[in-house]
Amino acid sequence: MKQNFSISRRRLIAGGAASVGLALAGCQPRLSGLFTGADTHPGDYPTVQAVEHMGRLLSDRSGGRMGIKVFAGSQLGNERDTLEITAFGGIDFNRVNLAPLNSVEPMTIPPSLPFIFQSVTHMRSALDGPIGDEILTAMENQGYIGLCFYDSGARSIYNTRRAIRTPDDMRGLKLRVPSSDLYLAMLNALGANAVPMPFDEVYQSLAQGVIDGAENNWPSFESARHYEVARYMSLTQHLFTPEILLMSKVSWDKLSGDDQQMIRQAARDSVPYMRKLWDQRVTDSRSRIIASGVEVNDVDTAPFAEKMETVWDQFLITPQQQDIAQRIVTLGKEMAAAGTTNKEMAE
Repeated sequence: MKQNFSISRRRLIAGGAASVGLALAGCQPRLSGLFTGADTHPGDYPTVQAVEHMGRLLSDRSGGRMGIKVFAGSQLGNERDTLEITAFGGIDFNRVNLAPLNSVEPMTIPPSLPFIFQSVTHMRSALDGPIGDEILTAMENQGYIGLCFYDSGARSIYNTRRAIRTPDDMRGLKLRVPSSDLYLAMLNALGANAVPMPFDEVYQSLAQGVIDGAENNWPSFESARHYEVARYMSLTQHLFTPEILLMSKVSWDKLSGDDQQMIRQAARDSVPYMRKLWDQRVTDSRSRIIASGVEVNDVDTAPFAEKMETVWDQFLITPQQQDIAQRIVTLGKEMAAAGTTNKEMAE
């Protein structure tokens, strides 16, 4: 890292199966305007339902010329696989978390940083405005058109061994993370042993003791049934990393300007639909998990956040990244001063 680019979290706060998937995608009929969409979540997940809603909007607004067929549940591969296929035009729309994009586009790093957002409300406010637009625009450099952001909720730590109340409680725990250098650095800085692993391997790995735990949001913890084997959920709320909806630039460039605008608007109009579904899903998942007897505990996040300074230094390496991070932190401070973000909103 270049020294003149170094900026710490403390200073900011104080200062304000690809080939298989391609074959599957390629064999789908491309009827007039029938686009393919990929999502690793199951069919009833809010992100899948939001893209399907977007497809209905497109169909209505185009007189049936355009629509989206979503292949949910990793039918076209994991997120890294589908991102590659999307870049080549084999998949038209792709909903992914920002984590696998961190190594692809540097501007996805700031909203992925631990403890940069104070709440869901803070995250939504930041990404609904110019900050979010800049990140979406940057995706074009990598062969994608960034259309909108969806929620991924507050990510917390769950495990099979004990409640987490301080960073010391994490020492020695083997915790699954997505394949992301940022996630690895984050959990290792907290004293855990981060283990990169595909999401669909987590349940069995928890049950067999290959890993001790993982970190994720309420709906994923519940829908993947991880709560059946990991009986401790500690609300560290270390990440509010959003999901992003992308379109292949190859597919985009084949469209007229009017159709491109129609797609942009339909994507943005799908966001409040997704958020309504998401908020209800979080409430329902949390209730089911608590009712199952999982031990859930609140956490004083300040000691955890303090340990992230080196992580921020490691990943904020360009002035553009630092500027985005500074603006997100400043917005959070302004919202906190105005009383428009609080701990309840974080859940």
